Amino acid sequence: MTRSGKSKPGGKAAESREERLKAALKANMARRKAQMRARRGGAEKAEEPESGQKGQ
Repeated sequence: MTRSGKSKPGGKAAESREERLKAALKANMARRKAQMRARRGGAEKAEEPESGQKGQ
C-alpha cells in the first residue's frame, strides 16, 4: 500500500518552522532568565534587613 501525500515536510516549510521554533525558544528563555533575576533581586533586598535583625 502507498500513502497519499508527502512522506517528509517541504524544505522551506520545515526550515521556516524550525526558525520560528528557535526564535520562540530564545524569547521564552530570555523571559525566564529575566523573571529569575527579578525574583532573586527582590528576594535579596527583602531578606537583607530581616536577616540582619534576626541575627542580632
